[in-house]
Amino acid sequence: MALATCLKCGKEVSGEASVCLECGARVSRLSKTNLVKLIGILLGCGLAVLILATFIQTREPVVSNVSNSPVVPVADFQEAKAKADGGDARAQNRLGEMYSKGTGVPQDYKEAAKWYRTAADQGCASAQKNLGELYEAGQGVPRDEKEAVKWYRKAANQGDVRAQYSLAVMYEFGRGLAKEQAEAAKWFRLAAEQGEPLAQYDLGQRYERGLGIPADPAEAYKWHSLAATHGIPDAATALDTLKAKMTRDQINEGKRRVAAFVPTKSLGATQ
Repeated sequence: MALATCLKCGKEVSGEASVCLECGARVSRLSKTNLVKLIGILLGCGLAVLILATFIQTREPVVSNVSNSPVVPVADFQEAKAKADGGDARAQNRLGEMYSKGTGVPQDYKEAAKWYRTAADQGCASAQKNLGELYEAGQGVPRDEKEAVKWYRKAANQGDVRAQYSLAVMYEFGRGLAKEQAEAAKWFRLAAEQGEPLAQYDLGQRYERGLGIPADPAEAYKWHSLAATHGIPDAATALDTLKAKMTRDQINEGKRRVAAFVPTKSLGATQ
């Protein structure tokens, strides 16, 4: 005979009774045999779920054959290669960038250096700057800071803003040439006037401390403020510190200079 179980007191009730004679509560219609079966089913399902989860966690990930390199249509590379072979300096520099970044072709710094040099020898400022970066990092060419300075200077003299900033840093730390703070300030200024945020911050530091140039709080305020506007966190912090040491007239003068600032055009941007 099937046994029923009281939901309240747990007593077993025989027969088809739906109410417990002991406490008057409703009685479960599940027999002991069926209850055991149900527990077995639940345990089995739980074990299956556990096995499936373990399999998912430990299985080998699917390896994608898709490269992380930017995808460039083959036609673009072929067009750049054809123009580069024909002596086009811009195409030669573009080809160098493709090899340097692994864009559409396997990354190859030696091949990048080859094309940068070909374009740089034709006077392409961007290629001169790019070649300088390879020499500074020792990628595709032997690391040579003097050679890096040589190419940075060529590009900087044409107005390439990144080359101007890099040359300023080389002067600041005496890398590849003698340390010279006045020269560093000169090149930081040229880059800052073109709107280069990091150069603006560095120039602000120099005007604040009188490093390589006479100290000028209002001018320091100007450059720190401009750099902070472009999202340089250190510039914003430096500006707050500087303002605490400035007079009201100096701050107003700094604000006037900020409002009057107009970036110069990069001569090297079109090279």
